[in-house]
Amino acid sequence: MDIAMLSTALGQMKAMQQANLSVMKMAMDNAKIQTTDLTQMIQQNTKMMEQSVTPHIGGNIDINI
Repeated sequence: MDIAMLSTALGQMKAMQQANLSVMKMAMDNAKIQTTDLTQMIQQNTKMMEQSVTPHIGGNIDINI
C-alpha cells in the first residue's frame, strides 16, 4: 500500500469522525434544550391545572387583627 494513499485515507477518516462528533454534539444540545422546555411546559401546565380544579384556593387571604 502506498504511504501517501494511506495518509490520505487516515486524514479522511479523521475528518469524518470529527464531523460525526460535531453532529452528535449538536443533537445532544438540541435534546437538552427540548428537555428543559418540556419540563418548564409541564410545570406551567401543572399550575394551570391546579388553579382550574381549585380556583378559590390561594386567591384571597383573610387576616384578623
